[in-house]
Amino acid sequence: MTSGSHAQTPASPAPKPAQIDRNGVVILIRSTLLALDQANKTGNYTVLRDIGAPGFQSNTAARLGEIFAKLRNDNLDLSGVAVIDPQLNLLPQIEANGLMRMAGFFPSVPTQVNFDLAFAPVNGQWRLFGLSVSIGQTAPAAPEPPAPSTAQKQPAPAKSAKPATAAKPPSTIKPLSPDNKPPEGNQQPK
Repeated sequence: MTSGSHAQTPASPAPKPAQIDRNGVVILIRSTLLALDQANKTGNYTVLRDIGAPGFQSNTAARLGEIFAKLRNDNLDLSGVAVIDPQLNLLPQIEANGLMRMAGFFPSVPTQVNFDLAFAPVNGQWRLFGLSVSIGQTAPAAPEPPAPSTAQKQPAPAKSAKPATAAKPPSTIKPLSPDNKPPEGNQQPK
């Protein structure tokens, strides 16, 4: 019976919530993404490489330049992460390999910055081990109302009137999938 043999197979340890406060999380996210932004703007990835853990430093600065070439060529400006609060859809957790992983986005308009970060413990500090950044749309925009035909033309609304199809602000937190749900009793950092 396959279900019986499957139950006997040892599973890898489940991720555990990381013991880190909200300020520590925000500092790690912002400092990492601002270092990437400066590296992309200058073409010099030495500092980004040097702030990483030894496993991350196995990449040369030139190799990091190749990895992030598309972001650099797209002239992606990440400086907004300095003032926008990140929204997490994967709370900081310690993976089976000992790395702390977190993921989320900065809800900037018209595009949002998505991130997935991994940090390794080095001499009592969390140091960058892995970094993934992408751009996505925030929320679908409301369609423009159809223009009235000339026979049915309505008088123009007063300048103080608000349009009937105002777009809603993007949601602040993406729902977690059941696989990424933190254990009961743990709350999102504040």
